[in-house]
Amino acid sequence: MKEEAMPEAPRRTAGLRCEEARSIARGVMAASGMGEPLVNDVLLVVSELVSNADRHADGVSDFRVVPLAGCVAVEVSDRSSSFPRTPGTPLDVPGGFGWLLVNRIADRTEIRPRDDGKTIAAFISLPAAP
Repeated sequence: MKEEAMPEAPRRTAGLRCEEARSIARGVMAASGMGEPLVNDVLLVVSELVSNADRHADGVSDFRVVPLAGCVAVEVSDRSSSFPRTPGTPLDVPGGFGWLLVNRIADRTEIRPRDDGKTIAAFISLPAAP
């Protein structure tokens, strides 16, 4: 599927917290005229990815929400080279459920290694028209 980018939201870097990230995402979604079911899914993904960057990777180093043809991309970069893990890997370490949630909501996720960490992108499709 070819993704045609629409105007993107301004990028936000260091020091970003969940509340501010959700506010940015709401603004992008409102400006793009996207409906409530998609907004809720996007906000859940934003919350999970930003809180995980705070908890596991010394915070967000870059953030953006981009409306594309047919979907919305949420991109969160951090300074850790460690990839997210799924629940129970290893069994004695708790957590991983946020990453599972992101992958259930998003139609596709990508982890892009960078020289200074990684970028996680989640692509959430627009609901089908009735």
